[in-house]
Amino acid sequence: MIENDVKEVLISREELADKCRELGAKISRDFEGKDLVLVGILKGSVVFMTDLMKEITIPCNIEFMEVSSYGTGAVSSGVVKINKDLDMDITGKNILIVEDIIDTGLTLSYLVNYLKTRGAAGIDIVCLLDKKERRTNDIPVTYVGYEVPDEFIIGYGIDYAEKYRNLPYVASLKEEIYQK
Repeated sequence: MIENDVKEVLISREELADKCRELGAKISRDFEGKDLVLVGILKGSVVFMTDLMKEITIPCNIEFMEVSSYGTGAVSSGVVKINKDLDMDITGKNILIVEDIIDTGLTLSYLVNYLKTRGAAGIDIVCLLDKKERRTNDIPVTYVGYEVPDEFIIGYGIDYAEKYRNLPYVASLKEEIYQK
């Protein structure tokens, strides 16, 4: 049972649903009348993006990118790699990057700069979880769900070595699991 590897539940499924409603309402107000594209960062953002977009009440498109700097480890490698790029032309569109968790900000900083070269009208970021104390890159985040402690986080789409994404809540992982 994957629950046996959970150190502590940090955010319940009910709290996550409430936060998606709150963020969806803000995003809907802020982007009213604009050409909005949600860009989900695979694979971690899928659960959050699915729940968030159901709460957005204005027309929007969705796209996905797969960008990595972790591989299967618990610490960023420092090298950003685009594994899947956008399929759509984003010239003149308002981009809202949907991210599960921001740690150092290295990957997101690279991604924002990359998308600017593609001609977006504007680039904003919504993240479910923010590990501010680990930030090494100054990256402006427009919408933040929760600040979380500097622990290894799992659940609600977030993984460790491709496991635990299917937990319906956000939790911390027991140290003995990722320190093996």
